[in-house]
Amino acid sequence: MDEVRIIPLGGLGEIGLNMMVMESGNEAMIIDCGLMFPEPHMPGIDIVIPDFSYLLNSDKKLAAIVLTHGHEDHIGGLPFFLRHLNAPIYGTSFTLGLVENKLEEHDLMGERKLIEVSAGDVCRAGPFEIKFLRICHSIPDGCALAIDTPAGLIVHSGDFKFDDAPADSKLADYEGLSACGDKGVLALLSDSTNVELKGNTGTEKSLEPNFSALFSEAGKKVFVALFSSNINRVQQIINTAEGSGRKVALIGRSLIRNTIIARERGYLKVKEATLIDVKEIKNYSPDKVAVLTTGSQGEPMSGLSLMTTGNYKQLSIEKGDRVILSSKTIPGNEKLVCNIINHLVRLGAEVFYDRIAHVHVTGHGQEEDLKKMISLVRPRFFIPIHGEARHLAKHIKLAKSMGIEEEKTIFAADGDVITLTGECVKAEGKVPSGRIFVDGKGVGDVKDIVLRDRMHLSKGGIVMALLAIDHASGAVASEPEIFSRGFIDAEEEEQIIGEAKREVSSYLDELAVEAKKEWSEVEAEIGRLLKRFFKKKMSRRPVIIPVVLEM
Repeated sequence: MDEVRIIPLGGLGEIGLNMMVMESGNEAMIIDCGLMFPEPHMPGIDIVIPDFSYLLNSDKKLAAIVLTHGHEDHIGGLPFFLRHLNAPIYGTSFTLGLVENKLEEHDLMGERKLIEVSAGDVCRAGPFEIKFLRICHSIPDGCALAIDTPAGLIVHSGDFKFDDAPADSKLADYEGLSACGDKGVLALLSDSTNVELKGNTGTEKSLEPNFSALFSEAGKKVFVALFSSNINRVQQIINTAEGSGRKVALIGRSLIRNTIIARERGYLKVKEATLIDVKEIKNYSPDKVAVLTTGSQGEPMSGLSLMTTGNYKQLSIEKGDRVILSSKTIPGNEKLVCNIINHLVRLGAEVFYDRIAHVHVTGHGQEEDLKKMISLVRPRFFIPIHGEARHLAKHIKLAKSMGIEEEKTIFAADGDVITLTGECVKAEGKVPSGRIFVDGKGVGDVKDIVLRDRMHLSKGGIVMALLAIDHASGAVASEPEIFSRGFIDAEEEEQIIGEAKREVSSYLDELAVEAKKEWSEVEAEIGRLLKRFFKKKMSRRPVIIPVVLEM
């Protein structure tokens, strides 16, 4: 009996990092290749990408990389993957525009084959026939995938919501999804991000009256912070600005880049007279200016943060200005967002955000949207994707409430090998999976133990003990020196470090001359001594680095 293997390498157990392998016979294809932004316990890390070592060691022929949409958590890992493996990349126009820009930045265009498709198109990749079905999301050109496989039809939802009034007026392909159900769907792989939220996801056009009121009632500059990929929201803001007679300036590298791509590919319509350079703002009265910027998550180096703190040379936010945060706070960023809101309030700005004003709707389907996907597709088997464990488990309960038996669902994790035939679904076996940390130019050279050390340093600081010993005689050449950073206040340092020096000196005085020649043992014992001293004296645990120099 024909079978298909589905192997998630990211996105099942976390938000982001989406990457999935689908195999049949001796061929495979990849659905998405995303990244994840670092969490608080990953100091110094720039981004996180999936561990795709399984693919590097696989004997399967890679037929295609198929992209559902252009968000970073679905395409951001491509530059790192394509350094090792190559295959045709299929995606819609805006998606490939973002991919092309990314590959050019990494000097990876070369022989890459980017194949543009539109919603409704069908392409073949080895044993798989893929139909792209339009869905709504918070970025243009998102698609679900209807994949004909040797085992049966599999539907991959991509990131989706059902919006009957989308900003670009392009509805999800209800007929296409329903036609899949009529044909018979073996398995549905469905986005779980917002499964915990009741009701239907709000419509994008419901925001427009609110934006219009916020702009028309503003007496000074209006700033709107949003995700740079949300081009439909950018269009809404520009339309509102044009309607209220305001010029628009863009701040933020990614926002400017994405806007250029969207205009070139026909996804964004702007009157030439509307857009101005930030340097030109001074030529207009404040009530005739709107600024679109990055920084809705409170990122310290974003346009919004720099303008809020007065560190953006050409523009600052002042008393009476109106600031709209048109996005959802990503889990983990709550403190950053609260900090920037508080700072803006102290400046005297009027601040509007999703808790107090209707300025954002999510791009992911809530409970009723997820039910609608199941009812349209009517799958035999159900596999929740895109979410943490709690989201996947909740989604399975939702599927059961829709009549799908528990034994026909799979609660999977990254690395699980899911086997599908026309008769059954099962998870058996694991492949290597996990997270690869990118730190500067280093890819994968930072391991968990390094992150633990960084966290330790950030919490306890560092103490270095320096000692010189004469190699021939074993005599201590000079008094031990102890330095600290991020450990103790300067006012207390002299006393505490002085006591620590005396503890080390006392230990050395009692040590036999021959023992001092075993400098590695001396280093280790000084480390243990200082660890006990600081724990007893201050209940603190700095990173201690003893260094013995042989003279």
